[in-house]
Amino acid sequence: MDILRSLPLGLYLEQPITWLHRLDPRVKLFWLMGFLLTPVLASDIWRIALVIALILLTIVARIPLRVWKQQLGWLSTLCLLIFVMTAITPDGLLANHTAHRPADSLTLEGPKTPLALLEKDERIQRIKADKAEAAEAKKTQKEIETAQGASQSSGILTRLGFPGSSSSPYRYILFSHWFVTVSQRSLDLAIRVSTLIFTLIYSTNLYLLTTAPEEITAGLEDLMLPLRWIGVPVTEMALTLTLSLRYIPLVLEEIQNLGRSIWTRAINWKELGMRRGLRVWLIVAERLLDNLLLRASQAANAMQVRGFTGPNRHRVQWHDLRLKRRDWVAIASLILFFGLRIRIGGEL
Repeated sequence: MDILRSLPLGLYLEQPITWLHRLDPRVKLFWLMGFLLTPVLASDIWRIALVIALILLTIVARIPLRVWKQQLGWLSTLCLLIFVMTAITPDGLLANHTAHRPADSLTLEGPKTPLALLEKDERIQRIKADKAEAAEAKKTQKEIETAQGASQSSGILTRLGFPGSSSSPYRYILFSHWFVTVSQRSLDLAIRVSTLIFTLIYSTNLYLLTTAPEEITAGLEDLMLPLRWIGVPVTEMALTLTLSLRYIPLVLEEIQNLGRSIWTRAINWKELGMRRGLRVWLIVAERLLDNLLLRASQAANAMQVRGFTGPNRHRVQWHDLRLKRRDWVAIASLILFFGLRIRIGGEL
């Protein structure tokens, strides 16, 4: 099945068996949830650390280079394009906003004020102005004293390189040339988006690469057992998921066979035109649906012949889910992982 083997993501690696394959699927599922949830509201350092950790995990697990080279190459190219596009996109902080109404639309003309009241208001305004001048003088004196004290520590700030010092002044616009402008906010957003996409896709792909479909369904069924107390059909759901995962290769095989049958007939699509070409594709889609229904009927008949009358009867245990020493080590590492996230992974 060439079409199934050529898929860039979602393949299961049967050989060689690595230590990631031997881990319990439930433990790997919790690790996957950790990689999917910890980037939320995390700092840029934590997001970049997750990307590096996933790449190092792939190397340490000794997964063959031929397996993940193409996957990592396409995903890295996609994330790099997203990073560049987001970094050069305007951040929107310098946008000008106009009021919905004119500035003088709410001014109301009232009755004319008597002369005595005007003179009284002028005296009040003069008193307020005198008080404001006195307060301004005090403020200026305090600023002079503060500046004298700050001048003594300016050398220390310069040597340490704080923002605002002469050695490394803070700049909001990091790069500006022609129509390309990179600001602090756009760069931060580019790092967040690109690392988040890489983490979500590659962590899921690594889980599918080292976990068989039957292990996934068995682990999910074991974790959902408490839902039986409220009447949720856990076994039926696990069986449906197992059959669905088993049915995907059959669908891809039928698509590949129909595609090859059309290719061998050397159809001239230009001479057929749009209407005839659409009619051919409708015939192919109808044939595909018939073949899939036939495959489903054959699978159902095979299960009935073997005495499978319900999900709770004639059950086959594909995997024995027992936590071993390496699983407990992985659980302890997961606890340390979440501890680091709480301690140093928050937003600055």
